[in-house]
Amino acid sequence: MAVPFRRTSKQRKRKRRTHFKLEVPGLVRCPECGELKLSHRVCPSCGTYKGVQVIKK
Repeated sequence: MAVPFRRTSKQRKRKRRTHFKLEVPGLVRCPECGELKLSHRVCPSCGTYKGVQVIKK
């Protein structure tokens, strides 16, 4: 099994991990109730999707 010749420095490790981070999900306003929701999903507060009542609340 291959073993690294030198230890990876903290700086080099952190440079490699600059893109390894959390991203904010795409939130949009529900046209029916105005609450924030994930796009392309049923609104959890009013239960509508594309203007159609999908979940009975």
